[in-house]
Amino acid sequence: MALAAATSTVLLGLAAPANSAPPEGPGQGSCKTFDDPQWNGWTDHAELGRTLRSIESSSKGRVAVRQIGTSKQGRELWSARVGTGKRVLMVQSAIHGNERTGTEALIGILRDLGTSNDAATQQLLSSVTLVALPMVNPDGGELNRRMNVVPWDQVVADYPQLAGAPRAWYHGLNGDGIDLPGFDLNRDFNPRLDYVPQPGDLPGQQTGAGFFLSPESRAIRDTYVALRDEFGAVDAVVDLHHMGPCERTTGGPQDGKLISVSLDYPPLGVDDGAAYQAEYPLLDQDKSRRYALAVARGIQSSYGSQSPLAGVGRYFHPDSREYAGQGRSAFALNGSATVLFEVRGQQDDLGQKQHGMLIQSVRTGVESLIGAMASGDVDRLDGGEFFGLPDYGWDTSSD
Repeated sequence: MALAAATSTVLLGLAAPANSAPPEGPGQGSCKTFDDPQWNGWTDHAELGRTLRSIESSSKGRVAVRQIGTSKQGRELWSARVGTGKRVLMVQSAIHGNERTGTEALIGILRDLGTSNDAATQQLLSSVTLVALPMVNPDGGELNRRMNVVPWDQVVADYPQLAGAPRAWYHGLNGDGIDLPGFDLNRDFNPRLDYVPQPGDLPGQQTGAGFFLSPESRAIRDTYVALRDEFGAVDAVVDLHHMGPCERTTGGPQDGKLISVSLDYPPLGVDDGAAYQAEYPLLDQDKSRRYALAVARGIQSSYGSQSPLAGVGRYFHPDSREYAGQGRSAFALNGSATVLFEVRGQQDDLGQKQHGMLIQSVRTGVESLIGAMASGDVDRLDGGEFFGLPDYGWDTSSD
């Protein structure tokens, strides 16, 4: 069983056997993209609903599926919860509607955790509670675009106090060639989790907090707050994304080869977010780096140093990068470790071989983190070693 194999590898700190072949993937010298990609195999919103109910049924109640909200166009937003452990991991996918490998990876993880009865799985389930939000921007997903779909006048109808205020900076009148307005949902978060939109705060700025103007971001926030109220804390939040298709690693055993997954901790400006520490004393950037490192180590140990699936590194993160309006930043400021996954290639860049390979990398990364949380290994890592992971050309310096 894939989950047990991956997590037991992480728990034991051993490399996968040399004869365990990874799924078929593209040559490491190629970053071919597709103008007319094949869409077979991607799960749409209606299919996701049927799949989650099937998983819930086959798990005999071990996996609990519930609706956590409704998108602006009326589509259900779901969570799927499995496990009874005191350590809580919330994983969200497809906040950008055209970034879906995480959705597929979470479906596979939920299936395995819901039906497997081996000792390794039982140990995970007794140690960790996983809450998966597999598709949090279904309206954007149906259009294959990054943004959701929300006209500004509907925002004002929800919040009459905003009448006459300028539009939020992250609200656009169109996106990805589609003439419909909406938000970049990954900017619509605020570390003040009870924040109510105020006209004087608009339009805001790229480095600042967002305003919870969309029902999708509010549903994610409400799920997080409910878990925090239930457990006292949410240990970690993982956000699954995509990046450009042709980035190559700099340094490490895969120097010059295409990166598969890049990882990041919260982008909160200079000196590890020092400007936020007084107001948000629970911020722990080193904790986020430990959790990201556990993901990287798990992927590397599962596939060996030369496998295309093990091409893992650090995401673009200069000191000046500051996005307080991202969910991972808002939740980190409230004490959670947060980890960004960026898979190489957007949804419409990927052919069948690439999408299968990259789904597997994401799945192994999430499973590795679950295993490291269950064993306590994530608490014993040195977060500073995260900086030893290769980058993809942005961290070079001249003499």
